[in-house]
Amino acid sequence: MPDADPVMLGCMEVWGGSRAIDTSASVPGLDVYVSSVPYAGDDAGGDVHYVSLCGAGAIARFVLADVSGHGEGVRRVAEVLRGLVRKNINTVDQSRFTEAIGDEFSRLAEGGTFATAVLASYFATTQHLVLTNAGHPRPMYRSAATGAWSPLHEAAEGVELARSARDVGIDNLPLGIIEPTAYHQYAVKLAVGDVVVFYTDALMESVGADGEQLGEAGVLDIARELPAEDPSEIGRGLLGAVRGLRGGGDAGDDETVVVLRHNGAPPPPQSVADRLRTVCRLVAGPAER
Repeated sequence: MPDADPVMLGCMEVWGGSRAIDTSASVPGLDVYVSSVPYAGDDAGGDVHYVSLCGAGAIARFVLADVSGHGEGVRRVAEVLRGLVRKNINTVDQSRFTEAIGDEFSRLAEGGTFATAVLASYFATTQHLVLTNAGHPRPMYRSAATGAWSPLHEAAEGVELARSARDVGIDNLPLGIIEPTAYHQYAVKLAVGDVVVFYTDALMESVGADGEQLGEAGVLDIARELPAEDPSEIGRGLLGAVRGLRGGGDAGDDETVVVLRHNGAPPPPQSVADRLRTVCRLVAGPAER
C-alpha cells in the first residue's frame, strides 16, 4: 500500500542518507519510493541515497551509491555526497556534478574507498530525466505506453561524454578507480506513468533455486510480473520476490531500491513570497532531512 504521509520535498531540501528506510517521497513530476535494507540488520550500511529539489522546484536530483566497506568510511562518504548535492543543488549541467563527485572520490580512493553510483536529474519543465552511470547496475525502465520493461539506456534520446574527459579511452568506471574517467550522460523524456528503477547489485547477485545469480535479466523478469501503478508496490514487490527466490534469507550485501514514477505534474508556479523564501534558503543553505 502507498505510504500515508510521503516526504514532500521543498525547494533547497536534501533528503536521504545511509540508514535503513522504507518510505515514499514526492517532487514535482515524480512519485518516489525508497527502500534500503543494510546488511545483517544494521541500522546503516554501505548504500547511500539522496534526493534534492530546487531550481524553483524544477530540478530534482537523485543519487544512489554503493560504497565499498561499512562503518566510519561510509559515513564519511555519505557526508561528502550530501555536501556535493547541496553545493550543486541548482546546477543544471549534471556533468559538472559528476566531475565534482569523481574528483572527491579520487581523494577518498587514497584510503581504499571507492563506489559505484547512478546520478539522475529530472527537469520538470521538459520532463526529461538525465542520467550518468559510474559502474552501477543499469536502471530499469517501464514504458506506460507499451507496458514493456527494459534497461533504461535503450530509451535514451542521446549520449554525450562529460566535457572534462572526452578524450579518455576508459569510461564509466566506479568512482575512485582511475582519474580522469569519462562518464556518459543520456536523457530520457518521461511520459505519464513511466517508471524508472535504480537498485544496488545485491539484487542481481541473489541466487535463485537453480543456484544461479539473477543477473540483470532475472531482475527484469521479476519486474515484468509486478503491478506498475504505485512506486511502493513496485519496490516492495521487487524486494519481496527476490527475497522469496532466496528462500526468505537475507541478501549477502546492503540492498536498496529507488523507484520513480512520472505523474505528469508541472513545476509549481512561484508567487513573490515563494521566490523570496527561495532566495533566503539560497543564502542560508539547503535544508536537510
